[in-house]
Amino acid sequence: MTDFAWGLIGPGAIAHRFADAVHRLPGTYLHSVWGRDPARAAGFAAHWARQGKPAPQAVGSLEALLADAQIRAVYIATPHASHTPFIAQCLQAGKAVLCEKPLVTNATTARDLAALARQQQVFLMEALWTRFLPVYTTLGNWLRNGAIGRVQAIQATFCFNVPFDAKSRLFDPEAGGGCLLDIGIYIVAMARWVEQTQTAKFGAPTIEHATARFAPSGVEQRVTATLRLASDIRLQFVCAFDGSADNALQVFGERGHIRIAPRFWEAEAAVLERPGHAPEWAHAPHRINGFEGEVEEAMRCIQTGLIESPHMPLADTIATLDCLDALRAAIGAHGAPHHIPLA
Repeated sequence: MTDFAWGLIGPGAIAHRFADAVHRLPGTYLHSVWGRDPARAAGFAAHWARQGKPAPQAVGSLEALLADAQIRAVYIATPHASHTPFIAQCLQAGKAVLCEKPLVTNATTARDLAALARQQQVFLMEALWTRFLPVYTTLGNWLRNGAIGRVQAIQATFCFNVPFDAKSRLFDPEAGGGCLLDIGIYIVAMARWVEQTQTAKFGAPTIEHATARFAPSGVEQRVTATLRLASDIRLQFVCAFDGSADNALQVFGERGHIRIAPRFWEAEAAVLERPGHAPEWAHAPHRINGFEGEVEEAMRCIQTGLIESPHMPLADTIATLDCLDALRAAIGAHGAPHHIPLA
């Protein structure tokens, strides 16, 4: 892969991690940056000018970015609720898309965009970076090899305490705020991945219990839930903006259990524990900052002519959003994201 040029929409905080990964990967570079605030876009581009790579350029319009023939793919890092029109415009312009999670705020819109990508024959992938971390390769091997026997339950927490701020995207219903879309998505997506890795099951879970505490703006601030997955595995989790937790993902089986912590969504270690055996640790550090896996996968697929990733297929993205839609309905979430018809 040589001279793979990226465009970037939304030069915010998370985009810096993407730019850092691209800057340090061989054969690729950040070509253009566009955002609604020209000064911010220009500052972002200037910040990521590095010796040995072409200097990124801030462009004055999205149309200019999409018209640039050098750009092979676009990374979208705007708030959740604005993803849909940007993804659609990129696909219609023939530009491959890697879009921050959640891809969009509901499953119906995700289905529309998947159909558009197939119609246009253009690559589209959700940037759920946890799916590409090396530690999950080890976890997958343990599961496939029967190290803990049949998986019976999964438990996970993802909680941090952030003061309520009506202006923050985390609490803004119009921006797709709420803890389920922002952090609960990691739990649901990785639990479903565990299930598929061992059982190859692919079905909708049943919500057995779901409760929520809401922020003053109406979005969910804390959600506690129990789900029965298609293979009869129970998933228990809590995600929240109003407290702390161990932030671990634990997989319980007939003959042992696996724990990924701390901060399972960006973890670099896992431990396998079985009665009568010493704990078996797997250490799998990020090669760069954790984003390199999703970037490399997108580039590999695009270079080989694929329109979706076999490792992170659109069906997985849609199924996770189906589950999050059902959870939001079950708790009576206020300001639930609506389907946005494509132009």
